[in-house]
Order: sequence, then C-alpha cells, then structure tokens
Amino acid sequence: MGKLIGYARVSTKQQSTNRQAADLIEARARWDDLYIDKAVSGARASSPEFDLAIDALEAGDTLVITTLDRLARSTQNMLAFAEQLRGKGAGLRVLNLGGGDVDTRTPMGAMVFTVMAALAQMEFDIKRERVGDSVSKRRAAGKDLGGRRKTFTDSQIRSAAVLVGQGEPIAQVAKDLKISRATLYRRMSLLDQA
Repeated sequence: MGKLIGYARVSTKQQSTNRQAADLIEARARWDDLYIDKAVSGARASSPEFDLAIDALEAGDTLVITTLDRLARSTQNMLAFAEQLRGKGAGLRVLNLGGGDVDTRTPMGAMVFTVMAALAQMEFDIKRERVGDSVSKRRAAGKDLGGRRKTFTDSQIRSAAVLVGQGEPIAQVAKDLKISRATLYRRMSLLDQA
C-alpha cells in the first residue's frame, strides 16, 4: 500500500488550516506528507503546495483532501486533475464523502469523481449567484457594501488639514471622513512634502 499525501488549502490569510490538517492527520496522513496552501484561491488550477503534493505522489499513493472544493472550483480543472492522477497511478480520498476512496483509475471511480466535480462546480455557481443577488439587493437599498473605502482627493485632505489647523480634533476630522487618524496624518504629511 502506498503513502497517504494530505493536501489542505484556505483562500485567505485570515482563515486557518488547523481543522483540515487535524482531519488529514486523523485520516492517517503523516505530518511530513502534508502540503498546505494559504491564501490561494480555488479558482486557480495550480498552487505551490498543491504542485508539490502532486509531485510527491507515486504509483499506489493516495491524495487525501477534506472536501472536494479544496482541489478546484471548475469541473474542467477537476477532470484535468483526475487525468493527472490517472497518469501517476494514484488515487484520491475525499474525507467529506464518508472517508471512502475514489479510485480514478477504475471506471466507477472516474464516474463518481466526474459527478462530484460537476456537483462542486454547481454548488460554487449557486453560491456565487446568491452573493451577487445579495449585493444587488444591498446596493438597491442604499446599504454599505463594505470593501475598500474610496480614496480621498488632495482637496479633501487640504480641507481636513485646515479644520485641524483651526483646532478641530484630528480624531473627529478623521471620523467624519471615515478614515483612520494614521491615514489622515500620512496624507497630510504627503501634501506638506509636495
């Protein structure tokens, strides 16, 4: 029996791979055989640690992941990955499918993988559609969408500097502009240098 190669991925720096790593260790993948990508989108077809995990696979080995969406978001990328596994003579085990092995070398395993890849893409597309609907509704209602704040013009910063120069507390001016004090100080100093 070959090795179990574990792979985990999170899309942002704020997310943690601790739960995925614990599940992979519990599934008997060795710590030395874990490959973890942080802040890597699932929309990409490859990533640094994923590529290393694939390179580490040999005939008879099994790649272990916690959920199918850790591999890719599109059916096309997942099917290309299945072909890559087939070429290496390796299998795939997805823990959220009851811990069963999906052997992409067999006709049944290839079919199950293809169906699961299509379902994963459908789930992603539905989620994206819901987010889009939510953003549209919030925008129509005039609600804040979050995200990066608008940039301020030099004129706005000059006006803020005038207020501060007239004795207005910088904390209040920054609050009124919805900008941090540090950013306001920095922008005012840049204007002084110009």
